[in-house]
Amino acid sequence: MGVIGQLGRRLFAGRERALPAPAVPGDVLAETEGLRVRLGGREVLRGVSLAARAGEVLALVGPNGAGKSTLLAALAADLPPVEGVVRVCGRPAPDWPAPELALRRAVLPQSAALSFPFAVEEVVRMGRAPWAGTRAADDDERVVRESMAATEVDGFAVRPFSALSGGERARVALARVLAQRAPLLLLDEPTAALDLRHQELVLRICRERAAAGDAVVVVLHDLGLAAAYADRVAVLRGGTVAAEGAPGDVFGEALLSEVYRQPVEVFPHPRTGAPVVAPLRDGGR
Repeated sequence: MGVIGQLGRRLFAGRERALPAPAVPGDVLAETEGLRVRLGGREVLRGVSLAARAGEVLALVGPNGAGKSTLLAALAADLPPVEGVVRVCGRPAPDWPAPELALRRAVLPQSAALSFPFAVEEVVRMGRAPWAGTRAADDDERVVRESMAATEVDGFAVRPFSALSGGERARVALARVLAQRAPLLLLDEPTAALDLRHQELVLRICRERAAAGDAVVVVLHDLGLAAAYADRVAVLRGGTVAAEGAPGDVFGEALLSEVYRQPVEVFPHPRTGAPVVAPLRDGGR
């Protein structure tokens, strides 16, 4: 057992924990009701009600400053609201002890930074810490290997995390989240530092996790990715939800042009029929 495994045992072993019950497709694994959040004296979210359901990918989209990351942090129970309620697996988020919350939701922040020169495999193994002392700990080795293979980071397992490129770090951080095997995945801009191939890889992983019964909430700036892979999208504007529903129902030219303050055109993909969103440019450029 390495340093990470020992740390996990110190933090979690010996504590009584109720393990998550299997979710049924459609179960609400996280939700907000009338959510209002203030940061630095500014109201960032107001009156937001939203649900993340097992078996679905929910994409949060909208312009910079719309409140997407704040909403994700609130769903993760990392940011307390000044009004409204957040529930995780049917229970008010503050009522969950931290060890049990860690079994139910896994969070990928926008950026990943570590102060110590952990190897890639050790970073991924951090995701298994919440399961220390449970019967699921017997699966640690297999889960770590599978998570690294899924994100294509197994080829540099022994390299220091600090020596990786931004895109490589992003994939290692995602592998850690996958290794946690929580039924609720909360991913903040997981494709921001990635090339085309790995953007598609990450969203395919999201779809696979949803197909396996997880609830996936992902913050995206690429509306094309949201349209292609999300079951539902929530368009945020000024701290509120301007629209929510299937991408084909929500991604209209009038709404998106207004929300982003940029004229766009929306047309169906010639093969899949999914909405394709493109800026409306003069002269066809």
